[in-house]
Amino acid sequence: MRAVGIDLGETRIGVAVSDSAGQLATPYEVLTRSGSREQDHRHIAAIVAEVEAEILIIGLPLSLDGSLGKAAQGASDEADLIASLLSIPVEMHDERFTTVEAERKLKEQNLDAPARRKIVDKVAAAILLQAWLDGQ
Repeated sequence: MRAVGIDLGETRIGVAVSDSAGQLATPYEVLTRSGSREQDHRHIAAIVAEVEAEILIIGLPLSLDGSLGKAAQGASDEADLIASLLSIPVEMHDERFTTVEAERKLKEQNLDAPARRKIVDKVAAAILLQAWLDGQ
């Protein structure tokens, strides 16, 4: 089952895609927010169609204590809007620490800050998606 994972950020959206067996998540793309949520959501829908995804996993930025804060509610509201454009299931998955883990992995590869900034969002999306896949 091919899955797409997204990490919704204020400035950028990280996108990751699984293999067709639903075993391995790979960083795919970083979308820069256009200023139009509708346009951004159409772009996500186009990626879902392009890779023939069967499910979309959206990061849920829970508070450190596991509660639903303002960011989580905003992501949940945005997930509902994205889901309305798709004919596949949309699930949310805890994304706490994915960006921190992505930054750590990229530093281990000796990438400088500007290089990391360009890809950290799609790496975070891959970490999120892999965690979801591993839980299936």
